[in-house]
Amino acid sequence: MRALLILLCVTSFSRSLFAMEIPFYIGTMTGHSTSQGIYLGSLDRETGKLGPITLAAATKNPNFLALSPDKKFLYAAISTPNGSAVEAYRRNVNGTLALLDERPAGGEDACHVSVDATGHHVFVANYGGGNVAAFQAQPDGRLTERTTLVSFTGSGPNPNRQKKPHAHSIYPDPENHFVYACDLGSDSIWIFKLDAGLGTLTPSDPPAVKVTPGGGPRHLAFSPHGHFVYVANEMGLSVSVFARDAATGQLTLMETVPTLPPGTSTEEVTIAEIAVHPSGKWLYVSNRGCDTLTVFSIATDGRLTFLQSTPSVVKFPRSFAIDPAGHWLIAAGQKDDKIAVFKIDQATGQLSPTDQSANVGTPVCVLFVGK
Repeated sequence: MRALLILLCVTSFSRSLFAMEIPFYIGTMTGHSTSQGIYLGSLDRETGKLGPITLAAATKNPNFLALSPDKKFLYAAISTPNGSAVEAYRRNVNGTLALLDERPAGGEDACHVSVDATGHHVFVANYGGGNVAAFQAQPDGRLTERTTLVSFTGSGPNPNRQKKPHAHSIYPDPENHFVYACDLGSDSIWIFKLDAGLGTLTPSDPPAVKVTPGGGPRHLAFSPHGHFVYVANEMGLSVSVFARDAATGQLTLMETVPTLPPGTSTEEVTIAEIAVHPSGKWLYVSNRGCDTLTVFSIATDGRLTFLQSTPSVVKFPRSFAIDPAGHWLIAAGQKDDKIAVFKIDQATGQLSPTDQSANVGTPVCVLFVGK
């Protein structure tokens, strides 16, 4: 009996410790890098302390990651000189990943992947191909053949980067009725109706909205209730704020605000990631080149007010992620092989650097697991 009680106490204590730690995955670029693929880390929910960083799956250039809603499967956008693909993985109990399937992405330079609310459909954006694709996911996580492949049209005023479409990201909406894709090349946010049964994408009417010419939309983020959409304009160094009609999927531009404080040099600066705090009170954006993180407050009408610009600690912050509870932010530095932890002030939303950092070869995506 005493041995049983001791075992129960140890088990309870272990579960308590595990509950304090939240796992996260890191997507990387493996060419000219020490990286070998997708990495697994953990963050102490209370202290912000990082656990060991270990290899979860060996693969080439897993530059963006997405989880199924039940957290059982992970999908990776893969871009190599030999072609682009979407890889499907099963998450093991210890967090490592077992490859289930790989499908051609349908275009060059796959750069973003997402999963719908049912977990039955997976979407990928192909930057070089200027197109987006949809796949069905089977109950075991494996992918079927593509259900949709849509090529974009148009261009923008920047002759160096906007001669043709460049699909940079793709997102299903909170209600799982529409899908939105950012096209850097044509300054467009393309809007599709999602058939939740078949997983097919049909252009909405009208099929797209525009950001400021030359803005180059890269990524977007929904407000928690889905009434507003925030678009990071990579080249325009700005955020476009849209009101969203959940019934029709249409976006209406409300305002476009700069991400850099007045007087900041814009030479060789581009925007990368964007995220809304789980509370819906604050918006975060990463600025590469000047290597900063910008924080905005979000008003009840969705509009933004600049709060803070702080050094990102890492060099070239291509990605960052906020933990599900909204207490910590992890920034990933593509050019210094490093991730760093920031504390989020729960009263103001502002960021403070911590002493927590870790080395990872060319990190370009951070993805938290769980609630």
